[in-house]
Amino acid sequence: MGGWLAAFKTPTVTQWQWIGALVQLITGLLLVGLAEMGDGGINNFKIGVKLLIALVVLVAAFIGRRKVKNGQDVPKGLAHAVGGMAFINIAVAVFWV
Repeated sequence: MGGWLAAFKTPTVTQWQWIGALVQLITGLLLVGLAEMGDGGINNFKIGVKLLIALVVLVAAFIGRRKVKNGQDVPKGLAHAVGGMAFINIAVAVFWV
């Protein structure tokens, strides 16, 4: 999300946004696995929603990075989708009890 805020005026998908999307997915899966090994009292529906959002962020970041590597312009909607969906994922984690 920090990469999105840093490039908000000139939207693009940076390498750090791509790395952040990967880290978001991997750490989320690891944390769910650790929680399941413990007492297991997690909300599976919430985890499913967060996984879906994380996959959308990952795919959008991948498409954006591929466009940047090919020298193409990244559409503003795609660039803002990466950051906006990451923000929504953070909000779901914080506010959904």
